[in-house]
Amino acid sequence: MTVSETQVTWLTQEAYDRLKTELEELIANRPAIAAEINARREEGDLKENGGYHAAREEQGRQESRIRQLQQLLRTAKVGEAPTESGVAHPGSVVTIRYEDDDETETFLLAAREEGSHGNLEVYSPNSPLGSALVGAKEGETREYELPNGGTMKVTLLKAEPYRG
Repeated sequence: MTVSETQVTWLTQEAYDRLKTELEELIANRPAIAAEINARREEGDLKENGGYHAAREEQGRQESRIRQLQQLLRTAKVGEAPTESGVAHPGSVVTIRYEDDDETETFLLAAREEGSHGNLEVYSPNSPLGSALVGAKEGETREYELPNGGTMKVTLLKAEPYRG
């Protein structure tokens, strides 16, 4: 899969550095996990060896996270928040209103790995709501599919670049 076939992920420099450090630590821990598996294997019967199976599961979780982080960092666009106001892009702080609701909601449109920014929630541009909003202009109403199969309309009230 090439980068052009995948979604570019916007990250702050801080989030990129944090994820890169996590990846390096996971890779550095590979020999320790392998040693743990070998030590547990030496204990005998693998069918009833809970420690062995737990170590193998941990290895699987870590390898999965390594692949996830490698893909994320490979497609990351670091620190380049959009400069344009009025249109929702990854890296924008957006304010929306759901159909038939007077309340508004404001959040950062960015990768979930971005973490929280004070009171600002983070919504992925790959989520149904996020992907419906990407490219929307202020005042525009978009529709997206809900997990139950229904649809929801949402109006973009404001979009401005994230200013950390």
